[in-house]
Amino acid sequence: QVQLVESGGGLVQAGGSLRLSCAASGRTFTSGTMGWFRQAPGKEREFVATITWSGSSTYYTDSVKGRFTISRDNAKNTVYLQMNSLRPEDTAVYYCAATGPSYSTVLVTTTPYKYWGQGTQVTVSS
Repeated sequence: QVQLVESGGGLVQAGGSLRLSCAASGRTFTSGTMGWFRQAPGKEREFVATITWSGSSTYYTDSVKGRFTISRDNAKNTVYLQMNSLRPEDTAVYYCAATGPSYSTVLVTTTPYKYWGQGTQVTVSS
């Protein structure tokens, strides 16, 4: 079992930055792909970024490429999402997700992710 807790969300002006953290507990943290997803009001949950267990591979949705960076520190059981040059359209609840030990590739759909955090609100004002 893996428990995920996100933090770091908040209110920021357009062009600003935030760093989200996802603290994980459970034996399987280091053996799986991690991802960040987001859900805006009235919209479906969408993929943002993903990173393999080793950190050697990452992948981003087109709208955040060059602005967001996903990273992980397995020694601290934590995954990060550094968000720069934020835009009002980035406003959403951001969720951290983990696959557990079954996967070792980047993954962009919600189905492979077994474990989810409770989400953290990010609001970008114009």
